Formats: sequence, C-alpha cells, structure tokens
Amino acid sequence: MIEGLLIGAYAVGSKECFIYVRGEYETSISLLRNAVKQAEERGLCGDVKIKVVSGAGAYVCGEGTAIVNSLEGVRGEPRLKPPSMAVAGLHQKPTVVNNVETFAVIPEIINKGADWFGSIGAEKFPGTKLMCLSGDICNKVCVEVPTDATLRDVVEGFGDGVPGGKKLKALQLGGSSCGFVKPEQLDTPVDFDSIRSIGASLGSGAVYALDETRNVVDILLEIAKFYKHESCGKCTPCREGTMRIVELMEKLAAGQGTKGDIELLKSLAGYMQKSCFCPLGQSALTAFMSALKLFPEDFEAKLRKEA
Repeated sequence: MIEGLLIGAYAVGSKECFIYVRGEYETSISLLRNAVKQAEERGLCGDVKIKVVSGAGAYVCGEGTAIVNSLEGVRGEPRLKPPSMAVAGLHQKPTVVNNVETFAVIPEIINKGADWFGSIGAEKFPGTKLMCLSGDICNKVCVEVPTDATLRDVVEGFGDGVPGGKKLKALQLGGSSCGFVKPEQLDTPVDFDSIRSIGASLGSGAVYALDETRNVVDILLEIAKFYKHESCGKCTPCREGTMRIVELMEKLAAGQGTKGDIELLKSLAGYMQKSCFCPLGQSALTAFMSALKLFPEDFEAKLRKEA
C-alpha cells in the first residue's frame, strides 16, 4: 500500500501523503507507522512525507470530505460538494483520496502490466476483491478473491459454511449500509454488475452471515443503534431520524411494534434518502428495506399480538 501511495504521489506531483486510520485500530496504526519508518530509513520515500493519522473514531469519516475535515483538526463531518476534492480538498488544495485496495494493487499492475491485471476475474470488472467474513460463519477471515469467484466460493470455500450444522439464512453484503441476499443467490459472482443484478452491493467487501435461527429484526436494531451513535449531527434529518429509527426498531424487536410502525419506518427511509446531507443518513434504512422485502415473516413474528 505504501509503495502504491508513493507511485500515486509521483503521478500527481504531490509531496504530502496521509494514511488515515480510525483511532480504535491501534495495532494497525502501530504497524503502519513502523512500515513508513522503514521505508524512510531505506530512502524509498525520496522527498515525499507520509504521515499515519489516527482518527477520532467516526464512521462518517469513511466519506472523503469528512476525512479531510478530520485531517485539518476540525469536526469530522462531510462538506458540501462542489467543489470536488480534486479542486479544493485538504487545506483547499487539490487532493486525491483513494482506499487501501486501490493503492495496494498499483505496484502489481506497474510490475506485471495492465494486460496481466485485466486477465484476472470478470471481463468487465477485472482484478480482485477483498472480502471480510463475519457473523455465523466457521472461518472469520479476510480473503482476496478474483472478481469471477462466487459468493458460494467465499462463504463455503473460505468461510467453511455455517457452524453447528445450521443452515444459512442470509448474507448482508458490503457493510451495515447495504442490503441482504438469500442462500439461493450464492452462485452470483462478486463483480459489481453481477452483485448489482441481484439488488445488492459489494460496498466495503464485508460479508455478514446469518444462520437460520436469527430474526433479522434483532439484527436491524443493532444496525439502527450503530447509525444513531455514528451520526455526526450535521443535518437534522439524520440526527433526528436515526433516533426515531432506534425507537421504532426497539418496539419491533421487543414484540410491541405495529404495522403502523413499519409504515413509519418506510416513510422515514424515503425522507432520509432524499434529505440527509451525506450517504450515512441516506443509507441508514437500506438494510431495513431490504430485509422487509426478503423476510416479511420475521417482521410478522415480531408484531404485537392484539388481545
């Protein structure tokens, strides 16, 4: 990744590079700082300065302009665009922001050529994808797979399936802001078009497995709590909306919810998607809408039983 970062700096004529890591990941921060020190001691960085920055711990800082705000020492919240980062980013200077996967693959492409990279994986989306497996899965691992690998290859091949002899109920792909897929969709390749064709998203490459004993409403409550905690508070629709989502999901999870609560959540999803300032609030109910479509029986099971 550091080599790719330096190549990128050379390409755009930059003398300053920053690796931004969420503050809770202390081991990663220590390893990265040591790696940067080694690169500098060996003279590999030239006159380019690389700084590993420990963020204050905010999910919203996964958004490019929020990262830049945090780097400048102000509250980590998204900026209005335009201007784009390429025009006015860090300290109002042109700034390139890319993720770890992008920088990490650059040296291999430089060494082996674009044709080599293009021969890996799916024809329209060549290359590899990092997939991180968690939840009800035997092997909780991070793997790199070619983009023509299937979800079944990932879940059953690398994850070794669901533990305890239980059946797979669903996968949430891409992280908490993304939707679910069912077991019958496991033969879908992990390239962007194929995943999009089943109404899902690759997102960060996270693969969260749920076994047959899970009720998705309970999972959605935890996701709602996460978004309430991580909302930066910049815009009212997100700040207030995420609070309302938790209140309604708590009712549903406790078996006290009504069909009216579900309709209210659906309305909130529409309002927040249109009015929230950044993708955090816009996608706060994506998982809910997906689960409602795929697992209506889970919601029915949680509704308040009328006397």
